[in-house]
Amino acid sequence: MGKFLAFGEVMLRLSPPGRELLMQSPRLDVWLGGAEANVATALARLGQDVGFATVVPDNDLGRAAVSILRGHGVDTGRVAFAGERIGLYFVTSGAGVRATEVLYDRAHSAFAQAPAEAWHWDALLTGVDRLHLSGVTPALGPVPAQTAVAAARAASARGIAVSFDGNWRGKLWEKWDADPRVILTEIVAEADLMFGNHRDVGLLLGREFSGEGEDRRREAAEAAFAAFPKLQLIASTARHVENVDVNRLSARIDARDRAAQTAEATIAGIVDRVGGGDAFAAGVLHGLRSGWGIDRAAEIGLALAALKHSLPGDAALFRQTDIDAYLAGGLDVRR
Repeated sequence: MGKFLAFGEVMLRLSPPGRELLMQSPRLDVWLGGAEANVATALARLGQDVGFATVVPDNDLGRAAVSILRGHGVDTGRVAFAGERIGLYFVTSGAGVRATEVLYDRAHSAFAQAPAEAWHWDALLTGVDRLHLSGVTPALGPVPAQTAVAAARAASARGIAVSFDGNWRGKLWEKWDADPRVILTEIVAEADLMFGNHRDVGLLLGREFSGEGEDRRREAAEAAFAAFPKLQLIASTARHVENVDVNRLSARIDARDRAAQTAEATIAGIVDRVGGGDAFAAGVLHGLRSGWGIDRAAEIGLALAALKHSLPGDAALFRQTDIDAYLAGGLDVRR
C-alpha cells in the first residue's frame, strides 16, 4: 500500500465551550490542530500507513501532541523535539448571524523557527511514496516557505508523489513581506495532486476565471494542467452557506481527460466545520490509495468532510464503516 508522510506544524486549538464568546466564561476546550496533522490523523483512522514530520518543544504540551497523534495510529518517529513553544490558535464557534472566528497565537513556534537545514530529507522520505503539504507552512514566514519548497523538491527528485492543499491563510501571509504566488507556484510545480478551487488556480496564474460553477472550475483546471506538467488531479469542494447550522457541500475531482462531480449534500446541525477541508483531502487520498478511481474518491472525500461537521475539534476521527453508513443514508441507531 505504501506510506504517506504529512509535513507541517501541529498546534493546540483552544475554544470556548459550546458557542460562547472567547473568555465569556473562564474555560477553554483543547484539541490538537493543524492542517497536515488533521490529514495524517484522518488517514490513520481510515487504516492508512501514515507518518507525520514536524518539530515540537520538549515539554508537556509538545509531548502531549505527539502522544495524541500516536494514539490515533500516526507514526511519530519523524517528529523532532526542539524550540520553546507550540503554536496555539483560538476558535470561537459561530451561531445564528455570527460567523466563526479564528485568532492565531503561533509566532516563534518551534516549527516556524526550525532552520531549513534541520530537515534531513533522505531520512524523512525513506519508505514514503506520497508527501502531503499545505499552503499553511509557507505562509508562516520566509524560512518555513523555503522549507516547504525544499520538501516538495526533495520528494519529487526521489520519485515520491506530492499532494498539496492550497489552504489559503491571509492572516498569516500578511504578517511578512511575501510573494505568495511565486512561493506557491514553486511547490505546485512538483505536485501531481492539488486541493484547491478556481480562486487558488487564479492566484497561481495571475488571472481570473469568468465562468460559472462547474464550467469555471473546469476552465481553471485546464489552465492549471497547461501550466504545471506534473499536475494530474485537482480536487475541490463548493460550499453554499445557508446559515452557520446548515451548509450545502459538493465535491469534484478534475483529471486531465475528465472530471468527477458529486451531487450536493445538505449538512444540517453543524457542530464544527473547522477541519472540513482537511477531512475532504484525507478522504480523497484514502479513496485514491484504495484504488477506487476519481468518482468514488470524490464521494469518499465529500462523505468524510460531511461527517467532520458533526464532530467538535479539528480532525475527522472516523472509520471506513462510518463513511459506508453515511453513504448508505442510514441515520437510525446502529445497534
